[in-house]
Amino acid sequence: MKIIDKIALVLIIIGAINWGLIGFFNFNLVDSIFGTMSIVSRIIYALVGISGLWGIKLLFDD
Repeated sequence: MKIIDKIALVLIIIGAINWGLIGFFNFNLVDSIFGTMSIVSRIIYALVGISGLWGIKLLFDD
């Protein structure tokens, strides 16, 4: 597994944990740490989104 694949998986896991916290407890961890829709939060959301798209590639790798 390449290093970019591992980074993508870590970001996907972070995103999944954040969505789980939002769903179960109405608590947004990223916003609480970095501020609501701050530039850092938006960068993190963008990276998680790109990682999710990269994760589609991982489904089809051997």
